[in-house]
Amino acid sequence: MRRLFSTFARGLPGAGLLLMRLVAGFALVGHGLMGLLARVTFESAILQVLTVIAGVTLVVGLWTPVAGSLVGVLALWSAVSRSGDKSACIFLATIGAALALLGPGAWSVDARLFGWKRIDVRDRGV
Repeated sequence: MRRLFSTFARGLPGAGLLLMRLVAGFALVGHGLMGLLARVTFESAILQVLTVIAGVTLVVGLWTPVAGSLVGVLALWSAVSRSGDKSACIFLATIGAALALLGPGAWSVDARLFGWKRIDVRDRGV
């Protein structure tokens, strides 16, 4: 993960990435749960479960490049396979791709697991 992102953004850029992750993640979880309640076919249930999983991983910031890529693919698939207004699907696909490319930011599980570690070395005057 550290090879993908040289730094995990802090400050206002990190807050912006956190906001993007939360908006996209909660939208995906809500959409996936509503789809699970409305549809009963096996294929659509699998897609809805993948949508919920991708949303949860985005919210916590775990495996963000994989989750963002999955969101982009699922949203584009939904835009192609549906009729009607496709703007929400295109919006989520764009956010997923942006998060996959930019990274999760400093306030994420990825930053805690794969971020740069700080080691303090003190001279004890031996």
